Amino acid sequence: MKNLIITFLFLLSANAAFAHFMWIETSPSGKLNQKHEVKVFFGEYTYGVREKTDGEAFGKMKNFEVWLIGPGGEKSKLQLQPSANYYSGSFVPSAKGTYTVILNNNKVDVIDYTQYNFGIFKTHYHSTARVDVGSGAPATATANNEGITIIDVTGKPHAKGGEALLKILYKGQPLKEGEVTAFISDQWNKKLYTDKDGLVRLALPWDGVYLFEATTKEEVPGSYNGKDYQFIWHCATYRIAAQK
Repeated sequence: MKNLIITFLFLLSANAAFAHFMWIETSPSGKLNQKHEVKVFFGEYTYGVREKTDGEAFGKMKNFEVWLIGPGGEKSKLQLQPSANYYSGSFVPSAKGTYTVILNNNKVDVIDYTQYNFGIFKTHYHSTARVDVGSGAPATATANNEGITIIDVTGKPHAKGGEALLKILYKGQPLKEGEVTAFISDQWNKKLYTDKDGLVRLALPWDGVYLFEATTKEEVPGSYNGKDYQFIWHCATYRIAAQK
């Protein structure tokens, strides 16, 4: 019985670690010529877990980059500094329109989960966030031709009682029958699957924050930092705030 309990606890620990992902938090509305803050977290959103930046878990994710794509397609790198449980930085919108904040982390060491029947893999994290300055809500920009990304094509601000329409791309092409999970912070989640055009819809019955995670496996073996892996686990996140 003791061995069974220990095995169960190990499985819980492994599942918790694997359920972690990176995401961006920022206000969806910005103001012209005023500083706009961006935060990056690593943890398990729906359970309120946000790893400390000086801890081992977040330390393994520290080689990420964050970029800003402006309304005219101009791209600039954001400099972020660590706080207790997130990295933060800012930008100043100089024109009206939609700004897309993009996080990319393709520098995560290989993980061996063969004891949990998952295999040996390398993870590629990606996350996006939108900031609208002024009216209008065009689609968010994309910049991940090596992995998976989520594009917001709703076409209008998110609101309670409305609907979110997202498009999932994998290496620049629509991901057919891809798995997407929608989370809110009280441990509620819902599995969704993309259609032939990579689109997925979710009704927004409540005001507040929804976080989407899209994942896919790239069944191509390789090597990273001297360690062989069997496949790449691609994970993309996108956070929206539905207004009342």
